[in-house]
Amino acid sequence: MNELLTGNFGSSWTGPRPARALRIVNWNIERGLRLRDITDFLASQNADLLTLQEVDLNARRTRRLNIAEEIARRLEMNYVFGREFEELTQGSRTSPAFHGQATLSRWPIRSPRLLRFHHQSDFWRPRWFVPRSSLFQERIGGRIALVTQIEVAGNRFTVYNLHLESRGDHRLKLAQFDEVLQDAELCTSKSAVLIAGDLNFDATKVFQDNARRHYGFRSALDVARPMTTPPHGLFGRGECIDWAFVSGPIKAVQGRVHDNVTASDHYPLSFTLKIL
Repeated sequence: MNELLTGNFGSSWTGPRPARALRIVNWNIERGLRLRDITDFLASQNADLLTLQEVDLNARRTRRLNIAEEIARRLEMNYVFGREFEELTQGSRTSPAFHGQATLSRWPIRSPRLLRFHHQSDFWRPRWFVPRSSLFQERIGGRIALVTQIEVAGNRFTVYNLHLESRGDHRLKLAQFDEVLQDAELCTSKSAVLIAGDLNFDATKVFQDNARRHYGFRSALDVARPMTTPPHGLFGRGECIDWAFVSGPIKAVQGRVHDNVTASDHYPLSFTLKIL
C-alpha cells in the first residue's frame, strides 16, 4: 500500500467567510472510534481545514472503515491520509490495517508528503515473546508529520500535521519536534506555515525558547497553556499536549479548546487564520 492516500470530495467552496480567512480544527480523534459524534462535531464547526491525528484505516476496532474518507465524504472535503503505522493486531496479511494522520480541506491540497522522523522509539515493534494481542498494540512503522500545501484563492501555505511519540523520554519528543521546525524553516521565508497536532508534551517552554525565537512561530490559541485532554490520574488534571503554531503572513484569531466535546480522549482545538 502507498504511504499516502488521497480523495477529492470537495465542491466549489463559496462559504460565508472570505477566501482570506480560514476556519481550522485540529484534533486527535482517538482512531475514529466514535465516528458519528466526531463527524457531527466537525460538521458543526463548518471548517475549511482539518488536521486530524490517530486516524484508522481498515482496522478491526473501527469496522474496517477508511475513517478519513468517511469524514471527507460526509463534509464534502478533499483529504490526504499519511500512513504512520501498520497495526499488526487490527488487520491480517491479506487485509492490513493502518493508523496515521489525515488533513482535510475544502480547498485543493497540493504536494502531500511524509516527514518520517529519524528519531523513533522501538517501543511498538513486534517481539517474538510478546503475544499477538490488541492489548500490546504491536506496530510496524514510525511517527510522522504529514506535510501538505493548501491553495486558497491563488495563495498557498504549508501545513504540518504531526503526531509525536507518546513513548520514550522527553528528549525523543523534542528531537522529533526539532525535525519539524528544521523542515519548516525551508518554507517560512516563502509562505505562511501552520504546525498543528498532538505533540505529546507541554510545548509552552519549548515554544517560547526555540520556535518563536529561531523560526518566528506564534501560538494559534488565545490560551497560554491549553488543557487539551480530559482530567485523569490521581489529581484529576488534564494535559497540555495538543498545539497549533503559525508563521509568516497569517494571523490566528478566535482560538479555543472545545473542552465540552467528549467524542475522543483529546479535546479539539479551533481557530481562524487570516491571510495578511
